Amino acid sequence: MAFEGVDYFRLDDLLDDEEVAVRDLVREWVEDQVMPVIAKHYVNKTFPRDLIPQMGEMGFLGATLPEEYGCAGLNSVAYGLIMQELERADSGLRSFASVQGALVMYPVWAFGSEEQRRNWLPRLASGEAIGCFGLTEPDFGSNPGGMITRAARTDGGWLLNGAKMWITNGSMADVAVVWAKTGELDDASSIRGFLVETGTPGFSAKDQEGKLSLLASDTSELVLSDVEVPEDAILPESKGLKSPLMCLTQARYGIAWGAIGAAMACYCEALDYAGNRVQFGDRPIAGKQIQQVRLAEMLTEITKAQLLALRLGRMKDAGTMRPQHVSMAKRNNVHIACECAREARRLLGANGILAEYGAMRHMANLESVYTYEGTHDIHALVLGQDVTGLPAY
Repeated sequence: MAFEGVDYFRLDDLLDDEEVAVRDLVREWVEDQVMPVIAKHYVNKTFPRDLIPQMGEMGFLGATLPEEYGCAGLNSVAYGLIMQELERADSGLRSFASVQGALVMYPVWAFGSEEQRRNWLPRLASGEAIGCFGLTEPDFGSNPGGMITRAARTDGGWLLNGAKMWITNGSMADVAVVWAKTGELDDASSIRGFLVETGTPGFSAKDQEGKLSLLASDTSELVLSDVEVPEDAILPESKGLKSPLMCLTQARYGIAWGAIGAAMACYCEALDYAGNRVQFGDRPIAGKQIQQVRLAEMLTEITKAQLLALRLGRMKDAGTMRPQHVSMAKRNNVHIACECAREARRLLGANGILAEYGAMRHMANLESVYTYEGTHDIHALVLGQDVTGLPAY
């Protein structure tokens, strides 16, 4: 099925020429290069690594960072549209680009030295090097400040010990941004970021086994056992828990857009299927009331999510966006995407469980997106604290 997009309220009229051009470039690439292979990769539990150089060449990685470091220098809306189109194919593809750009390249740019920027950003932008982000631990997800990974000073640098869990790109990364405490375990203000090359002795990554979601994504557990890194491995401007949370705000912004892409894919697949599937006579099921209600609800929620994401992007570029705004958009847009995927799967009936259709693949993926980078409920508490002034966690 050729994708024609979902633009019921003519949001394209609110985009500038460059934003439309970027969106159309990614959309065409996804149709030509990703859609023919993504279901096979999902079933085989593999990530399409051969696509990474193409993503780098077209500027998808770290797209908002400055051109002087080999990046595209795009605005936030154009970046959001890239995430939308990548996740229209699969959440695993968007997750790769989101981690590479928002969770690896962004902290190098925001907290790194100029030498670190010059060394890593061009290689990460081109896809020559791959990065991962080590914050979440086996016992500390929604409470990252409780991490127990430690970085102790040595004569020539730092000694890292700890473990990180649910790490996208972990098994194929060349460098990991590892967050560790340099002081006492109850002191979250001592959290610092470190650039750890994955070939360093004592560093290991193993694939996360038993996943039922994000099967076309590299998800790993990292173990750091007496990993020695030099003094210049530390991100000098990283200070406390605020630094990794700033990175997560960048990534969550991309998720708010990406989830729309998954929802759009499910809606378009359902609409196409309903128009061609004939039951109970000679009418397609698109002419049945229950299916029209499904389609109307999906389209309405997608349109609302688009408006939310676009406004968020404009605020981000204007410097008026706050993390709480991102929490609302991530929470809402992933929720509606989950519902669209579920309803599309149901509309497709038995065919909806087949890999040749995307709805159930998106449905399974989005259950992970619903949880990662701030669960649905934690983002609700972030908003609750913001409007009441009272923390509930």
